[in-house]
Amino acid sequence: MCGNCKDGVCKEKCCKGGCVMSMVAKILVIIGGINWGLVGIGMLLGKSADAFNVVHLVLGSISMLEAIVYVLVGIASVIMIFGCKCGKCKEACCPVEEKKEEVKM
Repeated sequence: MCGNCKDGVCKEKCCKGGCVMSMVAKILVIIGGINWGLVGIGMLLGKSADAFNVVHLVLGSISMLEAIVYVLVGIASVIMIFGCKCGKCKEACCPVEEKKEEVKM
């Protein structure tokens, strides 16, 4: 890690940024997480699953577009799991220094 990092946390926010696809993936995962949280709250309150489903409320009349949004959120979650491997994303974060073990002779 760089000199600005301590315990994996960047003081200077040097791990901020990345490519457009990475930023869109983060936004989609946040939207998907909030949507699923609202669906769960609706179910706990005894409402139908679509009562608090914001994606369905906004795009319910266009079922194909609603399905595309769900697929994009799924793809975004896979991107978040494996991380983006593009050059811009690799440069946006501090390099992790490899620990060198001393070999005893």
